[in-house]
Amino acid sequence: MLTLKRLDQADAQLLIAGAREKSKEIGVPMCIAIVDESGNLVAFERMDGGKTTSVIIAQDKAFTAAGARKATHEYNEVCKPGSLVFGIHTAIGGRLCVVGGGFPVTVDGEVVGGIGLSSGTPLQDMECAQAGIDYFLANR
Repeated sequence: MLTLKRLDQADAQLLIAGAREKSKEIGVPMCIAIVDESGNLVAFERMDGGKTTSVIIAQDKAFTAAGARKATHEYNEVCKPGSLVFGIHTAIGGRLCVVGGGFPVTVDGEVVGGIGLSSGTPLQDMECAQAGIDYFLANR
């Protein structure tokens, strides 16, 4: 039998709060998705002005980060024609996202979930996702 650590609603709200604050600071309204360690949605916020297309993209970024146990931009770096990883973005019905903005959430060395943001540039999405993680770790 396995014992798993998993994000709960209070944790998810901390992640969203940190990401939301950074989003406001940089002036880019975001879609913010939080998933558990299995990639299942725990919480979601679409800030006023967050892009419609970003609703699903944010969720796919969080899903990828939690399930793969790595940040989505790490896939982006290696998912190029000729690479053995090229084409992975078509896996799982296209849910694996290779665009920056998804990070695994790790506590005590164990992945407990994922965060995915979308609506800005990949670097803006990454900055806000990292702010969510930083806020969560400082306030949990």
